[in-house]
Amino acid sequence: MTKTYAQYAASTVELKPSYNIPVVLVIAAIPLILVQPIVGGAIALFGLFLMFQAVTLRLQFTATDLDIYRGEKLIRRFPYQEWQNWRIFWNGVPILFYFKEVKSIHFLPIIFDPNTLKTCLEERCPRI
Repeated sequence: MTKTYAQYAASTVELKPSYNIPVVLVIAAIPLILVQPIVGGAIALFGLFLMFQAVTLRLQFTATDLDIYRGEKLIRRFPYQEWQNWRIFWNGVPILFYFKEVKSIHFLPIIFDPNTLKTCLEERCPRI
């Protein structure tokens, strides 16, 4: 049995975190610290920052919005009706999620399950 759009839209999907990008950055920074300590340190700190974000942030696709939570607190709500376009960069190794609203654009590192992210986007915000 296949689900209809109405069945998907009625459910809320919370994305699981993905630690791929943060772990790769931290591991890549280790040998780089020996050669370029400042650059390697900056990359390691950025990887640790993304790791913290992956642990603490939650993305939820609801019937009408993409909601971002930190713990139980709603940080930001992005109504689908204001979206004009979205894209996931590097399909083979997804690292960046872009979406454009009527008044602003957003770039987010993919620190959540990229397959579920893409599925939810295609179901709730189909590209024209």
